[in-house]
Amino acid sequence: MGMAVGNDGDEDEVNSTINTTPLVDVMLVLLIIFLITTPVITDVVKLKLPAERNQVYKTKPENITISVSKDGDIYWNGAIRPLAGGTEALFDQLKVESVKQPQPEVHIRGDQNTRYEFVGRTILAAQRAGIAKVAFVIEPPPKS
Repeated sequence: MGMAVGNDGDEDEVNSTINTTPLVDVMLVLLIIFLITTPVITDVVKLKLPAERNQVYKTKPENITISVSKDGDIYWNGAIRPLAGGTEALFDQLKVESVKQPQPEVHIRGDQNTRYEFVGRTILAAQRAGIAKVAFVIEPPPKS
């Protein structure tokens, strides 16, 4: 506080401290005003927000599913054994599929621990073969 008591005869000395009590009072009043008016402001504009829709993933029979394991093995349409030639064999099969009308979509399913290099090679093979639509299949996060 800026109150000087008992000057000992030095009346010329100026008190240089700042009284912050009014500043704190004003800040608390402003804080209370903002806390009260904020809910009112957010409800002023009435909006109908879009509802969440979870679309069921339906695979068309002509779509191609390519699975990439964490070791880099490539599986064609859910096959049990990986492609013997790796990305070159994948390129040859995708080249045959790319000339079909309508062109099938390629869905890539990569293991969570797959190195990006393996998925990148798969994308490159699809691009070189002329596939127009490449998509990634992921799991939605668990509901909590």
